Amino acid sequence: MIPAMPATALTSRQASVAALRFGRLATMGTVAALILIAGVWASWGTAQHVMLTKGRESGTIEVTRCGDDTCTGPYTPISQGSKARDTVVIEKTVAVRKGQTYTVVVKPSSDEVVRSGPAGILYAWVPLGGALLLASVVVAGGLGRTRGAWVMAGAGMALLTAAFVTI
Repeated sequence: MIPAMPATALTSRQASVAALRFGRLATMGTVAALILIAGVWASWGTAQHVMLTKGRESGTIEVTRCGDDTCTGPYTPISQGSKARDTVVIEKTVAVRKGQTYTVVVKPSSDEVVRSGPAGILYAWVPLGGALLLASVVVAGGLGRTRGAWVMAGAGMALLTAAFVTI
């Protein structure tokens, strides 16, 4: 401290630095939380049908035709209470090919299906894996929590790799 400088000036500077640090931590923490919430939200739209299968129709689809965004084919039921359908629609992804047969779950009140089993579960949670990777950058850079960021990045990479290998 400079002898001519009053003691209050130093404490007000410390207070402003503490306030800025708190603001940065609060803002970056909120951004990281929003990224993770968005990842869960994006994943849950499909994951709920794949993971909570009790009472849902399950069966297989043989993909016979593919367009730009979707593929179609006949549905053969596996579960009791499920009815056969001439045509159901599945989202066209890198994991869906014409001529292949996949186990699926029918979305309620529709003719749309989603893949089931381990491949379907992992594929449904891919948006969360991406959110974990993105949030890890915010946690490391904005919050200065490198260990937590490495854990988040590792979990995101493990999820994405498992989905890639399974599909």
